[in-house]
Amino acid sequence: MNSDHPEERRAARPATPLAGVRVLDLGQYIAGPGAAMALGELGASVIKIEPVAGDQARHIGRYGESMIRAYSRGKRSIALNLKSEAGRAVAWRLIADSDVVIQNLRPGAVESLGLGPAAVRERFPRLIYLSISGFASQGPSRDRPGYDIAAQAESGLMSVTGEPDRLPQKVGVPVIDAAAAHLGAQAVLAALYGREKTGLGETLQTSLLEVAVHLQATTWSDYLGGAPEPMRIGDGQPNNAPAAEVVPTRDGHIVLSAYADDHWARFCRVVGREALARDPRFCTNALRVEHRGELRAVLRECLSGFTSDECVVLLGGNQIVVGAVRSYRQVLEGADLQQSGMLVEAVGADGIRYRALGLPYSLGDAPRATPPAAPACGADTDRVLADAGYGAAEIAALRQAGAVA
Repeated sequence: MNSDHPEERRAARPATPLAGVRVLDLGQYIAGPGAAMALGELGASVIKIEPVAGDQARHIGRYGESMIRAYSRGKRSIALNLKSEAGRAVAWRLIADSDVVIQNLRPGAVESLGLGPAAVRERFPRLIYLSISGFASQGPSRDRPGYDIAAQAESGLMSVTGEPDRLPQKVGVPVIDAAAAHLGAQAVLAALYGREKTGLGETLQTSLLEVAVHLQATTWSDYLGGAPEPMRIGDGQPNNAPAAEVVPTRDGHIVLSAYADDHWARFCRVVGREALARDPRFCTNALRVEHRGELRAVLRECLSGFTSDECVVLLGGNQIVVGAVRSYRQVLEGADLQQSGMLVEAVGADGIRYRALGLPYSLGDAPRATPPAAPACGADTDRVLADAGYGAAEIAALRQAGAVA
């Protein structure tokens, strides 16, 4: 029965809305494990099935280990040889006890093991099965392996990133992998909600290519509406000015957007150059785009004597969009991140501790989830098997047969 009192509703609302949901993570690297971890941070119980040798991310050096720390916190890890009949039998027992299966292995890998979505959901129609591939499942590239960088290249993203007279550039971080993780988790949440109504699960599929195109929706909408082919222009936006302009300051750089006419007039007033708002080169957005080179010279002239922080205080305080270009160290030390609640401490059973990033949103006034540190490969094998009903002798036999490690 719903309460009419907000205080009672707050007290009744759980901080972990997915408590009781069980997720089986067959993924590697970022996209699959990231989707599973997002569900785990919302309260789901996540078991990570790794090959006996471990997630491939464990074998590519320091950055791979950072992937594990970032996207496998709060999970239990079982090292399982899925190429063995006994290993697959274990997987089927774990699947039977799961609500969600997530995988982003190379095309055809789960099907070759007999663990693809069709086979799994035929036996367990309530189960939700998410696959994240490199390319769309219906397209001619469906069998190609795909990493974040391939999706950046083939989605058009790199064609619009960088300077016009330089090579196309990738985004500085694997943003497509990370976005695929969260969009995949979003699809799972929708399917879980749908299952409450129908009693049936769902087969979900997305790809890095589709995610990469989706992230460019505004530019694609412009192009589909008849705009010219978008091109690299470095900083700035092709149809607005000043928009996303990188402006040097006394100690670094800022980005500035003030392309609406009233924002531009406000900028001119704030920097003490009100006449610029009436300058025939700059009095409309179209004219500012046409005279972008001269506009940039004026922006440098107006702002180069200020520090980046002074620009943020001056312009931001007058409701003009501005941001200082900050290094990771500066972001980490800044009050905005420190006070956001996103920084959490991950603590492992073996005493390991490291700082990590939590979910980028909060659920009411509930504290941010703080999952424990990512497990070592196979750290929870015995416990997971025992919870699945295996006795000590059976576990020993599985280990001797090489089915688990």
